[in-house]
Amino acid sequence: MAIHERIRNHALRDRVVTAEAAAALIQDGMVVGMSGFTRAGEAKAVPLALAARARAEPLKITLMTGASLGNDIDRLLTEAGALARRMPFQSDAGLRRAINAGEVMFIDQHLSETVEQLRSRQIAPVDIAVVEAVAILPDGGIVPTTSVGNSASFAILAEKVIVEINLSQPMWLEGLHDIYIPQRRPARMPIPVVSTDSRVGLPYIPIPAEKIAAIVVTQNADSSSTVLPPDAETAAIAGHLTELLKHEVRQGRLDETLAPLQAGIGTIANAVMHGLIDSPFHDLRMYSEVLQDSTFELFDAGKLGFASGASMTLSAPCQQRVMADFGRYKNRLILRPQEISNHPEVIRRLGIIAVNTALEFDLYGNVNSTHVAGTRMMNGIGGSGDFARNAWLSVFVTKSVAKAGAISSVVPFVSHVDHTEHDVDILVTEQGLADLRGLAPRERAPLIIANCVHPDYRDMARDYLDRATARGGHTPHLIEEALGWHQRLEATGSMRG
Repeated sequence: MAIHERIRNHALRDRVVTAEAAAALIQDGMVVGMSGFTRAGEAKAVPLALAARARAEPLKITLMTGASLGNDIDRLLTEAGALARRMPFQSDAGLRRAINAGEVMFIDQHLSETVEQLRSRQIAPVDIAVVEAVAILPDGGIVPTTSVGNSASFAILAEKVIVEINLSQPMWLEGLHDIYIPQRRPARMPIPVVSTDSRVGLPYIPIPAEKIAAIVVTQNADSSSTVLPPDAETAAIAGHLTELLKHEVRQGRLDETLAPLQAGIGTIANAVMHGLIDSPFHDLRMYSEVLQDSTFELFDAGKLGFASGASMTLSAPCQQRVMADFGRYKNRLILRPQEISNHPEVIRRLGIIAVNTALEFDLYGNVNSTHVAGTRMMNGIGGSGDFARNAWLSVFVTKSVAKAGAISSVVPFVSHVDHTEHDVDILVTEQGLADLRGLAPRERAPLIIANCVHPDYRDMARDYLDRATARGGHTPHLIEEALGWHQRLEATGSMRG
């Protein structure tokens, strides 16, 4: 397709430059907002040119995105020494090492909050935005690609915008997006999303053409998802959750269309959604952040009617299949800004069933989603907190053990708290499910031990609880032993006694 069909503002065609020339607009110390959400729709050429420049001269920026970036961009920027600060989410092993070494300051945020803080000037403003696009409209409006994330607000709030026109992103993505930006507080009106298929905004990011400082033409593809297919343990987790949902239907709290579904990124949550294919539920709806393989598997199985998200992140086989026949899905999909997909007001209104993954949880229902052994950051809280606190049903899933059984995912007390017991309704491992609704701490703990703890750790957990209960308290603990399993892991490489 000729570039003039992508850049529909004639005057802007003179602003097409190389990636190196566009990257030269980014100066040391700037705050840069880049498109991208869970390895989808990120700018791909300018960040690499920036990394090359940082290897040749001193250059450090604060980098904001929607979520994680693909194409090894975080790794390359880290290795080049270009990152001083990073927010609000990442998933790169190299960047993770730099964060845990204190070389990059990482600000872990609920994904709904970043642009709220930008809009209210609580954090430093974005100097320049770098946004991937399918096309630029005659008035300067930007049509995003496979994610929206924070791209819209970055472009609207930034002083200047660099647009990457990606020729490998198909033109039929145009019309998929619904760009709605909340008004400034305190005069904000309610967000008018009242169902998963509500269209309340524009199919493009509205900015004046004069803000676009440079345009770079690329042809690089999105990175494929690294999500693994379901296994016996994730299938068991899905089975336990399906039985709970059947129970909710029998109790009259749901019907067989359930409530809108949200699934966090990753293998386990994706597998749980996949498990609904063989369930009795039908005409399902999804209101989530990331639309993964399971979204399209549910479409293909005739189970899912509509899906709303902030990005599409697919495995290579699924991506090839979906993109080859996208017409059959397009009218059942919406991509929104993440502050809308993750907004507490909308989540509470729609009554979401939220399924997210825990690193570990404890005997009373507190969940750690982010820190290994309490100190080492993995990826970040992402959107799990947005959904957990506001969902109709908040579910956390994990396998009961990790590292060949050396680590129990259920511990006396979590080493870092991301989601307090007050925000957690259901805990599930392959061992079983604990429904915590309406239970006091002393009632929760025996249920979690019986249903969720791996047999290798069950006696240890019961022993801890018995001795803690004998000492007393509303939430019984042995303070001197509460992190004892983690201490043993650090000392010996295993939590086993």
